[in-house]
Amino acid sequence: MAKQILIIGLGHFGMSLAKSLSEKGVEVLAIDKRRTLVEEASEFVAEAVVMDITDEAELSKFEPQKRDIAICAIGDESKESSIICTALLRQMGVPLVISRANDKTHERILKLVGAHQVINPEDEFGRRFAHRVLYANIINDANYGNDLHLTEIKVTKNLAGKNLIELALPKKFGIIVAAIRKGTSSKILIPIPTDNLQENDSLIIVSTEEAISKFMKEFS
Repeated sequence: MAKQILIIGLGHFGMSLAKSLSEKGVEVLAIDKRRTLVEEASEFVAEAVVMDITDEAELSKFEPQKRDIAICAIGDESKESSIICTALLRQMGVPLVISRANDKTHERILKLVGAHQVINPEDEFGRRFAHRVLYANIINDANYGNDLHLTEIKVTKNLAGKNLIELALPKKFGIIVAAIRKGTSSKILIPIPTDNLQENDSLIIVSTEEAISKFMKEFS
């Protein structure tokens, strides 16, 4: 079953995120009070709705708590609305609420009203952030042009106990393991192909975006 994500706010960041997630097979419900943006998003999301998200009764009709994730992507135009939206989503029982902050004060308030995660689109653009929404075990992801990514990924239960020779990541996925971070420390080591991976480790890999998606679908 496709992951279901609610995106509120269709500015540049919200629109980019909605499009990227939709392209990856996510069922996106997009909400904004501006009809022109909703009509634009309706071309690629599962459902797009014109609505004032500070209206608790209207928002509750879409049962946000049944979505896997709700993202409050409201931009600079209304910090107050983003704070109210975040609080309402938490009160309604959404399992994961991610909210956009415009500055440090805004970030602190969003956390106080219950946001599970707070992001800053100045640092994380919609396209890159889509990977972190879909795959919880991705720690960091940086793009270096020509679709080349340097990504840090937690070792999952499906990977633990296996070594790099068994996994054959370059052959199967076109992925190169550049380094391994041991446990929760900052110690980064050159990978030894015959050593078994441990569940608390993380892999630092070089690959394309497509390779990351294929790898995560098999091992997340």
